[in-house]
Amino acid sequence: MLAKRIVPCLDIKDGRTVKGINFVDLRDAGDPVELAEIYSREGADELVFLDISATEQKRKTLADMVYRVAEKVSIPFTVGGGISSVEDVDVLLQNGADKVSINSSAVKNPQLINDLAAKFGSQCIVVAIDAKQIDGRWMVHLVGGKVPTEKELFSWAKEVEERGAGEILFTSMDHDGTKNGFANEALAKLSTELNIPVIASGGAGTIQHFTDTFVYGKADAALAASVFHFKEIKIKDLKEALKGSGIPVRL
Repeated sequence: MLAKRIVPCLDIKDGRTVKGINFVDLRDAGDPVELAEIYSREGADELVFLDISATEQKRKTLADMVYRVAEKVSIPFTVGGGISSVEDVDVLLQNGADKVSINSSAVKNPQLINDLAAKFGSQCIVVAIDAKQIDGRWMVHLVGGKVPTEKELFSWAKEVEERGAGEILFTSMDHDGTKNGFANEALAKLSTELNIPVIASGGAGTIQHFTDTFVYGKADAALAASVFHFKEIKIKDLKEALKGSGIPVRL
């Protein structure tokens, strides 16, 4: 079995790392370059860097910050926010990103997934899906969770895979920042229906939550922010606990 990955997420707004609850009430969590360096040193498997205001403000991801972060880390690094073209991705990869994450732009122009996979390879393309339950159905939302769509999580995820995405990053908006655990039922369904890796996001609060999402949610990786940013869980302690529970991780 492949090792499960622990992935700190750096949500960036106005050059700072921020964290909120249910996508709102953001608070400062530190300098993204410093945090990236710390996580790389402490044993994170990958990093995700999301310029969460880039799409909303119709501007591009901060390529210079990507460059500075990439200089400091020795682990794979995914970048997202405001990416809408092959040219955008080219710039980010040249600045040191290993992968890119697209979300709103993929829903608005699904052909973009095909184009990026053809140009850069599926292994570079992560499609992020933010969804919340409405009348019992998981519905996809855009622009940092502000804009609801008619797309349903599971059918959209399958289309994304068929178009060439190499990975899905699923964030449950209902669980985001609550520290009550991941959306394991939805994650297990995604992992069962797809043939590409699924990253769990939204809800990490305890070490047990990570264990549960790997065991019950069948996730390939678990992403978290505040529990790492505010030093509630140390990556080393988390990985040792996971290994003790029989979950394969890289120590």
